Amino acid sequence: MCAIFVVQLPILASKYYPPMKKSVFYLGLLIAISIVALFIPAVPGPISTEGINSGDVAWMLAASGLVLLMTPGLAFFYGGMIDTKNMVSTMLQSFIAMGVVSVLWIVVGFSLVFGDSVGGFIGNPATFFMFQNVLDGKPWQLAPTIPLVLFAFFQLKFAIIAPALITGTFAERIKFKSYVIFLVLFCLFIYAPLAHMTWHPEGFLFKLGLLDFAGGTVVHMSAGFAALVASYYLRDKSVEKQTISPANIPYVLLGTGLLWFGWFGFNAGSALSAGVLAASAFATTNTASASAGLAWVLYDVVRGKKPSALGFCIGAVVGLVAITPAAGFVTIPHSLFIGTIASIISNVMVHWKLKTSLEDTLDVFPCHGVGGAVGMIMTGLFANTAINAANTTGNGLFFGEYNLIKVHLIGMVICIVFIMLGSFIILKLTDWISPMTMSQEEKQVGSDVSQHGEPIYPFEIEPMREAV
Repeated sequence: MCAIFVVQLPILASKYYPPMKKSVFYLGLLIAISIVALFIPAVPGPISTEGINSGDVAWMLAASGLVLLMTPGLAFFYGGMIDTKNMVSTMLQSFIAMGVVSVLWIVVGFSLVFGDSVGGFIGNPATFFMFQNVLDGKPWQLAPTIPLVLFAFFQLKFAIIAPALITGTFAERIKFKSYVIFLVLFCLFIYAPLAHMTWHPEGFLFKLGLLDFAGGTVVHMSAGFAALVASYYLRDKSVEKQTISPANIPYVLLGTGLLWFGWFGFNAGSALSAGVLAASAFATTNTASASAGLAWVLYDVVRGKKPSALGFCIGAVVGLVAITPAAGFVTIPHSLFIGTIASIISNVMVHWKLKTSLEDTLDVFPCHGVGGAVGMIMTGLFANTAINAANTTGNGLFFGEYNLIKVHLIGMVICIVFIMLGSFIILKLTDWISPMTMSQEEKQVGSDVSQHGEPIYPFEIEPMREAV
């Protein structure tokens, strides 16, 4: 046993890499934004409280906090699945999104999504630039009982987690600087237009009749299909694919719990008020996640595998993904069916992906891309106007009507083409600005040390594994 501990050598980041090249550009950019904010303080005029409901405000404040909690939950979920030498870096990619997207949202993000519509495809960036006209603005027309500023910050939490989901594909391979650049470009050119088209009353997809209660297209399909493109773009056929051994299963369990808990704000909060619709979305969310977690484990058993904690966690998250677009449009029994079917389909897709050259490290496409697409189709099948009067497109195919499923199939094709084409362009642009992939030497050492100089353990773990 002594021989095992002899190999515990101190790791110093400088042993492998010198300090990063100094750069003032990015700090200068943040300082410049801060100076602009100094001269555009957005001092409000008289703030009207007419029509504001204190109960709805209290619920939406709580829901906003729940949705934000999902991003740290995602950090633990992904961090526990990845190799030990990349855990800190993978988790930081989720946390840094909370900082980058929050600043971007104040400057121009909220305007691009919910500003005055430009052709139904994007918002006018000047409408709420630097959050002008937000604190004293009229409530959003689809959320008339809460202040506009609360609606804006609730929506911010969605914008944060959407690009953070893609980090499961980038894990172990992308340079941190390049990730941040991609993060900004994704928010501006993929998330913002898609959210505007889907959720703005003047948006192209909204007027088409597409139903997306809490982000099946906007969040999960955008992240999942961007991950598919990134998996193709970043693949290295010269290196044999290796199965990753999860670093910390309890982290995955903790992350799943935080995601499940936060998802109640994600879905039930999307009712934008504290009422029956929020309660219904709460119930469908829990039911779909429960059935999906069980379906994943049981399908693994059918395939001859042992029931695993990791399997239940992945399945539960797939159920949450699939019910997201449908949560406020379908009945509770139908949510059980949605969770089960989505979980089995995603499980099959995960095993199919393993046979390909795609490098989707943590299966973002099979779980979020496919899960979100299945959820959109299921919404077209099972939505019922009796659940939500805001559904003016009609009932789903299961109830004998065809218009909704037709709209959803058309909308899905449009979204997938837009996401994949746009993602390829911004990947190329990011790679041109800052080469994305790490060298083989950096990958061998691990991104915790090569990118951040912060190993999770103060000694080399690989020699210990080999000795054991």
